[in-house]
Amino acid sequence: MDLPKSQTPARPVTRVHDLRASDADRERVAAVLGEALADGRLTMDEHAERTERAYRARTLGELTGLTTDLGPPEAQPILVDDRPLQVTFGTLRREGRWVMPVKLPLLALFGTVELDLREAVLQRRHVVLDALVLCGRVRLLVPDGVAVNVTGRTILSTRDVRVRPAGEGPVVEVGGRMLFGSVRARAPKRTLRDRMRGRLRKDR
Repeated sequence: MDLPKSQTPARPVTRVHDLRASDADRERVAAVLGEALADGRLTMDEHAERTERAYRARTLGELTGLTTDLGPPEAQPILVDDRPLQVTFGTLRREGRWVMPVKLPLLALFGTVELDLREAVLQRRHVVLDALVLCGRVRLLVPDGVAVNVTGRTILSTRDVRVRPAGEGPVVEVGGRMLFGSVRARAPKRTLRDRMRGRLRKDR
């Protein structure tokens, strides 16, 4: 079911770099620093200084600055980048621990954008993917509890949303325009154990 297009929120939005870091985020960065020490990219003193800063970091922005010179963006333990996504005649994939900003512009021309949100941090509970798609595809993989609503204008395009949202859970809105394209959203496949747990809950 499509929802009305979201309005600009009245409350100020926390900047992407100012979002709070979790203990798991700190451990991810510490692991990368440990690998850099082991292969000689960091000295003992550099490793000790950066590791101390990692465990003292309060925001994601403070953490990302510790590993930017140790690998390309796609290899970073945490990706904090709110720039528009653009792909032409290819595939752009974003996965792992990354921040989904409150509004993310997307341009796909004869290409595919794949967004894996299972480990992503949502800047707000309602985020918008502002897509402009021409003969392209948008693929979303979202965790259980997250709703996906396609509200954009679609012309000779397809939409296929099969997710497992929660009543008051986060919402990913796909807006914008799509011509000769497709958008598909999926929840992760459930294991046999997950299916058994679901049946047990229904029987209670």
